[in-house]
Amino acid sequence: MNSAIQEKFRLASMPWPTADPFLFCVHHLDNYPQGNSAMGPATGVSGRAIGSDFSGKDGWSMYHGENVPGFPGHPHRGFETITVARNGFIDHHDSLGAKARFGHGDVQWMTAGKGVVHCEMFPLVNENERNPTELFQIWLNLPAKKKLVEPHFTMFWAEDVPKLDIEDSQGHRTEITVIAGAMPQRSPLTPPPDSWASDPRANLAVWTLKMQPHAEVQLPIIPAGAVRTLYFFEGESAQFDQEKLEVGWGAVIASDGENRIKNGNKPSEFLVLQGTPIGEPVAQHGPFVMNHPQEIRQAMIDYQNTGFGGWPWPTSSPVHPREQARFAVHADGRLETP
Repeated sequence: MNSAIQEKFRLASMPWPTADPFLFCVHHLDNYPQGNSAMGPATGVSGRAIGSDFSGKDGWSMYHGENVPGFPGHPHRGFETITVARNGFIDHHDSLGAKARFGHGDVQWMTAGKGVVHCEMFPLVNENERNPTELFQIWLNLPAKKKLVEPHFTMFWAEDVPKLDIEDSQGHRTEITVIAGAMPQRSPLTPPPDSWASDPRANLAVWTLKMQPHAEVQLPIIPAGAVRTLYFFEGESAQFDQEKLEVGWGAVIASDGENRIKNGNKPSEFLVLQGTPIGEPVAQHGPFVMNHPQEIRQAMIDYQNTGFGGWPWPTSSPVHPREQARFAVHADGRLETP
């Protein structure tokens, strides 16, 4: 049998390589210090390029935040964001009047559609201890017929996200978090209605795997026409269908392999992205993703003229009160809590 790994690539810098229908994938891992009274870093921000700090200095970055780390108001059109908040909190506000605080295993799946402005800030709520924050942000394309749908976001609360605990023949365990794409004995939550993931032809999957040392796990066979990409982001080494894979590497997986992972001597974690390519032209300019350049020009004009609904919040980077628990208020006023 030929190698199950079609291609390997380094995870040396962000964003990580992706394949259609995915556009973008980043892994933010920041060991933020204690928070000050404004939920910014108590140690201060001197020596950083405030407004564009991706330095990783002292183990964390401010990104585009000035006082609180994160990403102040910015527009999107023509695709979706899947934000997997593994640790810490994310405060969301958008141009439609929606807002949320989520984290510690929650997932926000946002369909930007015809256009939305949103901010994603990382409030440092702990004043007496550090504020570790970890998340994946994944951009998923929309097919042409869905590019200009109404914006929408769906919350997958950590308590509801399916998890599959697998024990191998030697008693070693693997935990699979099923964000999208069915696993044996686990069906995923329902994705947004206009998502490519809602099309049965998409074969879309987003999984994370957490493996004990020496654990073995068999992933489902890749559906015909789909592309599966494996990101090995924590651990030491593993074998994928007998081929060695080192931490800090990713791999595009062949459809005819066994898709069996055997972990090495240390606990390991993997991200898996899978989907049938949309197969349409992609024109992208920053946060706008359409099919043709003239559609990008129109997106810029529309944003300049309408602000995608305006910005109803007092600043470009608002955060919720320190004591606020996880919640979401949707554009229609509906309150949702875990």
